Amino acid sequence: MQWDLGLQGLALLGVMSVGFGMFVFLVVGNGAAYRLLATAITTVACFGLGLVTSEVLFGWATQEELQPNIDGLSRDEVLLSGVLTTAVVVLVMRYLARRTEGQKPHRDWHEIGRRQERHHHV
Repeated sequence: MQWDLGLQGLALLGVMSVGFGMFVFLVVGNGAAYRLLATAITTVACFGLGLVTSEVLFGWATQEELQPNIDGLSRDEVLLSGVLTTAVVVLVMRYLARRTEGQKPHRDWHEIGRRQERHHHV
């Protein structure tokens, strides 16, 4: 049996990927830009790994062996890979947020210049 992912299966994979991305948006903190970055990374990663999971890792199985199968998409296997991918992205993004949290943002160059002028006039 040849496995071809149909439009309905592709659309379901896209919806699941966006759903995982929205979950990450709610879980990962540290500002809107950081949340959007985490959402984009999760959505793309879940979509890509979902394709690999369904078409490469489980593409050999018959429709009877993999239930439910929606238009060529191995739904349960893709959901599992999406959960694992989401967990990895959340852990990495939280680790990076904590790692950069202790670093102070760069100072304004005008403020540094004023401080140096004060020290020279003393």
